[in-house]
Amino acid sequence: MNKAESNETIMKQFEIMINTADEALSQRLISEKASFFTPASPVPLYGGKGYLSVVHWMRQGFSDVQWKLEEMVAAEDKVAVRWTLTGTHDGDFLGIKATGKKISVCVMNFYYFDEDGKIINDIAAEGMIGILRGIGALTL
Repeated sequence: MNKAESNETIMKQFEIMINTADEALSQRLISEKASFFTPASPVPLYGGKGYLSVVHWMRQGFSDVQWKLEEMVAAEDKVAVRWTLTGTHDGDFLGIKATGKKISVCVMNFYYFDEDGKIINDIAAEGMIGILRGIGALTL
């Protein structure tokens, strides 16, 4: 199996990890040195626990949030993934009270890998606009 194929396999496991918030799996897939920037935190988050803190943050506003890996393109050191994020806005999110609205948002992320095959970075396209539009907080 070449590195690109290995990265595809890792991303399929990553999908399981984010949908189940599996901490042990996050430790296997994400480098402890990885840093992530997110609206969930004013400072970078690190490692698998840091990444899962974003999942838990999302679940505060969308208790049933799920990510479905729709498409990916893999190279030796990075993978581009198109996700469909779904959930029900049943809790406060970014100061917006629960609306009960169901959302389905297309999200694009780029994941970068170290020489050991662990995720070291995640660059996200601006999926927040779709989330805010989905709950009625943005009408553009």
